[in-house]
Amino acid sequence: MKTKNYRFLWIAVCVLTLFMNGSSAATPTPPNSNNASASCNRSCGGISIPFPFGIGGKDCYLNGWYEVICNSTTTSESNTTTVPFLSMINREVVNISLPDYKPHGVVHIKGPVTSLGFSSNTTSQGPKKSLPDLNFTGRGSPYFLTDENRLFAVGCSTKALVTDTESEILGCESSCEGTKSIQQVSTSTCDGYKCCQARIPVERPQVLGVNIDATGGEGCKVAFLSSKRYSPSNVTEPEQFHADAYAVVELGWYFDTSNPRFRSPFGCTNLTYHRSYSSGDSCLCEYGYFSKMSYRNCYCSLGFTGNPYLRGGCIDQDDCKEPNVCEEGTCVNMPGGYRCEPKPEIIKPARSLVLQGVLIGLLGLLFLVVGILGLVILIRKRRRVISSRKFFRRNGGLLLKQQLTTTNDGNVEMSRIFSSEELKKATDNFSVKRVLGKGSQGTVYKGMLVDGKIIAVKRSKVVDEDMLENFINEIILLSQINHRNIVKLLGCCLETEVPILVYEYVPNGDMFKRLHDESEDYAMTWEARLRIAIEIAGALSYMHSAASFPIYHRDIKTTNILLDEKYGAKERLGTWIQSTSYQANILTRVMFTVSGLSW
Repeated sequence: MKTKNYRFLWIAVCVLTLFMNGSSAATPTPPNSNNASASCNRSCGGISIPFPFGIGGKDCYLNGWYEVICNSTTTSESNTTTVPFLSMINREVVNISLPDYKPHGVVHIKGPVTSLGFSSNTTSQGPKKSLPDLNFTGRGSPYFLTDENRLFAVGCSTKALVTDTESEILGCESSCEGTKSIQQVSTSTCDGYKCCQARIPVERPQVLGVNIDATGGEGCKVAFLSSKRYSPSNVTEPEQFHADAYAVVELGWYFDTSNPRFRSPFGCTNLTYHRSYSSGDSCLCEYGYFSKMSYRNCYCSLGFTGNPYLRGGCIDQDDCKEPNVCEEGTCVNMPGGYRCEPKPEIIKPARSLVLQGVLIGLLGLLFLVVGILGLVILIRKRRRVISSRKFFRRNGGLLLKQQLTTTNDGNVEMSRIFSSEELKKATDNFSVKRVLGKGSQGTVYKGMLVDGKIIAVKRSKVVDEDMLENFINEIILLSQINHRNIVKLLGCCLETEVPILVYEYVPNGDMFKRLHDESEDYAMTWEARLRIAIEIAGALSYMHSAASFPIYHRDIKTTNILLDEKYGAKERLGTWIQSTSYQANILTRVMFTVSGLSW
């Protein structure tokens, strides 16, 4: 009896071990993001094929419904390309999208176009049916038509119908009768003018067929399912749809959890039981049922990107790479997000005492240099002022002021006392470019006062200090001479070492040059010479008998006869003229020669 019991226990242990081995063999390790991408082809014809879809071995896709076949097609005589097809429904794939906070994933396929009235089917104008139908039924099918799809009919007098497994007939009819404005056509949808549309049953497995019929008239007509939106303004002619031979249809898909390999969510948070999640959760999953099939809809959490159906497929995306994330702060990337930290304040290191001492010393030296320069400039300016006052007193400036005060009766224009700065400014600091002539006694400069008056400035070389008083008397005497043919003495400057005389400016030079170097602008004819002689004689007569104090000339020559802008004669007074003063008869020496008649 004991032997039978031992034999029964041994058989039970063997059977249990067999079951355990079979169970472990039936639940292999799910693929991770690395080995799945390394062993499976994840693109075909430039289209990405993410898991649970796949190309190749059975480990590359979830089950047969997700298998993609990469076929080669010839586009021209010499070009060959690859095109992905969903093997179970035999439709070409346009693109595949994983769920992204949506209740399902999306795959776009090329659907058939049913046509009527083309050359290939002109023999019959009866109803046409699309072949083959779009078949999304079958055990475990994860596909369904989304609500983005519509039934479209394009063409005049076109009637389109769609049928499914539940014998539900839906359709629409288009017509080209009537007119619409351009604005109505551009803003309206396909509501019957040129094209029409109708909604179709969604979110369940379907076997859909599209029928087309002509309700009148001739011409090409097409009908099709599509997720694109059309209106009378952007819909193309039926011939274009017929030439393309397809329309893009949007399918929704779910992730089938019936496969024991993928019952666990690979570390993703189950939102069906946990309605909240933390920022550290890389992926989230929700569970549900669709057409007697349990499914899991997973997506990467906010701040993560990748494929949630692969182990470790959701990786953190660096949000700090985006521009101006934290504006003035510093962005620190974190799993599922980021944080902004204020930029650290840059604390300047304290200067050493030696550096501070050097800076203070340099600043002190700079102030010292500036102070010395300012003091030197001030001393030089003060010296110039003192020197000007000294020369002014030595040259008889006080005497001249007194004489001008006592002799000015208001009937004649008296001499003016100019400052040295005023004459420097008038002659550009006695520039050589302003020189009118040079002689043994000094240099004559052309100048312009601030009021615009042109003057001639005589700067003498030497002065006899014993004759300064007589010089002042001569200034008073000559300033009272007022005759149009005598050069007017405007004033003097006594602030320089040698007194400076200021005369009116006579522009056309002296008589001597006009006699010996005749110019084309003015000819010295005998009539002109006679006129000048008469003008000089009048000037001499004025000085001898009409002036306030008679003046007798000792020297007359052509170099001292100047010509004004109208070539009128003007005498300039010079040395050793004899005058009879109202105070006393004295022989006075003047610093310039009188003009003479030497021709």
